[in-house]
Amino acid sequence: MNASSTSKQMLRLLFWESTIRCNLACAHCRRIESDDTAGRDITTVQAKDLIEQLSSLGKKQPMMPVLVFSGGEPLCREDVFDLISYAKSLDIIPALATNGTLIDSGIASRIRDSGVMRVSVSLDGASAEIHNKLRRQDGSFERVLEGIGHLRENNVPFQINLTLTKHNAYQIQDVYELAESLGATALHIFVLVPVGCGLSLAQTDMLSPMQYEQKMLEIYELEKRGQLQVKVTCGPFYERIVRQQGEPVNIKKGHGRSGKSRGCLAGLGVLFVGHQGDVFPCGYLPVKCGNVLDDKLEDIWYNNKDLARMRDSNQLEGKCGICGYKHICGGCRGRAYAATGDYMAQEPFCVYIPNETVK
Repeated sequence: MNASSTSKQMLRLLFWESTIRCNLACAHCRRIESDDTAGRDITTVQAKDLIEQLSSLGKKQPMMPVLVFSGGEPLCREDVFDLISYAKSLDIIPALATNGTLIDSGIASRIRDSGVMRVSVSLDGASAEIHNKLRRQDGSFERVLEGIGHLRENNVPFQINLTLTKHNAYQIQDVYELAESLGATALHIFVLVPVGCGLSLAQTDMLSPMQYEQKMLEIYELEKRGQLQVKVTCGPFYERIVRQQGEPVNIKKGHGRSGKSRGCLAGLGVLFVGHQGDVFPCGYLPVKCGNVLDDKLEDIWYNNKDLARMRDSNQLEGKCGICGYKHICGGCRGRAYAATGDYMAQEPFCVYIPNETVK
């Protein structure tokens, strides 16, 4: 595959694990390494080179990518605001993914002044009991709400990220209503992928495939309300469920969905760069595609063979390969890889039995 044959493949989101350091030890975290490896985080100079590479790639597209500063906890990185401002100066759209517990008034104002487009704040329950259990730190729920308050006072747009487990599945509506009351612009619901700390959690806390199906229907009803933008991440079968309902999602307050929404975006519109520069299709699929310290991001994006394979829905295997929804769903490549070692295998948490052709 060469650059000319993939010139229309747009990189929309680059998630950068800006540091492995974190002040929490969440039960479902995707990270495998501990804080003592933080000394191997790429340097400020190397990080600026990554940002320059992303800007160069973005200038060749119809739109500039969003660069999500994630972690670990990105606010543990001393130069994070300088790097956010640098990305903004190169016309990249910066976003910040945080657990929210370190945000005070001063940090919130620095986030605002650095040019962050939106902050995603992790909130894994509508009550302290549930959130603190998953975050493994007493008082974290209250600190998150305080941090959100500081963001709101500084007019920083924020969304709530919820990782769906058995512990909080019954609180989806409560979290939606809490997010709305807090002034969030969106609620993003993540389906657990068994990687990192989530490997052990998956054995006890993942819902069954049928339970996920039922929860997706519940989420669909919340999305129809239109008060918040609602997005399901790592649950690509949600896109199939939306189409099966046969009715449009309510468009209200600018929170309607695009008819072009797609399920799994690993390697299609998304890349993940680890804290040492390794590049992966997403943060939950440990298939190394290169390293930005050795390879140009543009070359990885356009020429990597694994990314090219993931982009070809016709190479999907098992029931995903014969499913009429494969072009809009794609199945979670991370869960397929975790279950079989083959990222093109069928999605193991989808109950749908293909029996029709969908255009």
